[in-house]
Amino acid sequence: MILKRLTILNYRNIATAELDFSPKINCFVGHNGEGKTNILDAIHFLSLTKSTASSIDSQNIRHGEEMMMVQGVYDLNGVEEEVSIGMKLHQKKHVKRNMKEYKRLAEHIGLLPLIIASPNDSHIISGGSEERRRLMDIVISQYDAEYMNALSAYNKALQQRNAILKAEEEPCIDIISVFEEMMAETGERIYEKRKAFIEEFIPVFQHFYQLISGGNEQVGLNYTSHCQRGPLLQIIQQDRHKDRIIGYSLHGIHKDELEMTLDGYSIKREGSQGQNKTYMISLKLAQFDFLKRTGSRTTPLLLLDDIFDKLDAHRVEQIVNIVSGDSFGQIFITDTNRENLDKILERAQGCYKIFNVKGGNIHN
Repeated sequence: MILKRLTILNYRNIATAELDFSPKINCFVGHNGEGKTNILDAIHFLSLTKSTASSIDSQNIRHGEEMMMVQGVYDLNGVEEEVSIGMKLHQKKHVKRNMKEYKRLAEHIGLLPLIIASPNDSHIISGGSEERRRLMDIVISQYDAEYMNALSAYNKALQQRNAILKAEEEPCIDIISVFEEMMAETGERIYEKRKAFIEEFIPVFQHFYQLISGGNEQVGLNYTSHCQRGPLLQIIQQDRHKDRIIGYSLHGIHKDELEMTLDGYSIKREGSQGQNKTYMISLKLAQFDFLKRTGSRTTPLLLLDDIFDKLDAHRVEQIVNIVSGDSFGQIFITDTNRENLDKILERAQGCYKIFNVKGGNIHN
């Protein structure tokens, strides 16, 4: 898959831009805060209909403006596709494929597979378990539409059960049982898909970590879930009285955890900045490899946002060697350090473009 052209209007700090891209490597150079990341975010928005910076869509509209629009023209396995997302203040966004609006946003997810690595990824290690569940959800949702449907149904049932638990009146057992059964049925399907994903994902992730680190450290992932204790319906119902006291569902796949280890210990406690950065980049490269093999049978876009900071020269060199290889397709890279980018461009054999970004203005 190739993103041929990107048009931006009033997206974050970018007033207007129309960019034609190289099919291989595209670099955005500029100081921090100038808008480099916002370009990558616009590309992410077109693929997943969500910003990496904010869960509130209206916050993507440039300050002082009433609307925004992002449009991309893609070469998808030889077929040209146009995708656009637009919205006005206080209104919902409209996502269109070839000028036809989607009825459900879930129909779009997976059409334009994408992986992004950025400094924000540090929250996956340092943050709560929801960050690590999201890591699994983002990848699986891009190649398995059934997973998205099950996850949506589970979350709706969870919200309904929580609302009943918080209510002042005593809950009707028949009603709360309906939502518990829905949570159990969809939750067990989600668990099986997460479990299968992680089992196949781990060796790929470990391979990339070894390449970047030089084989000096051992990393691992351990997926844990309440589903491992027995039938999920039984697990959910057995502590219903405790859930009623606190007003929240204590058991279910919304509590799943993905433990991240370095040499057998939690990387959250033991890892240095460079090791944490290597860990996250390896996860992202493994996600890319997984999507390429299992997704929509097209090479995903790879977005690398300021990834070289906190890494020693050896690890930078190894990452450059990896992403410059034939296994990767179109790549978008931001950096404040032109020297890092030049190392990559030396291997690009002329198939690249460089864009300077300043104050939301982008020049080729």
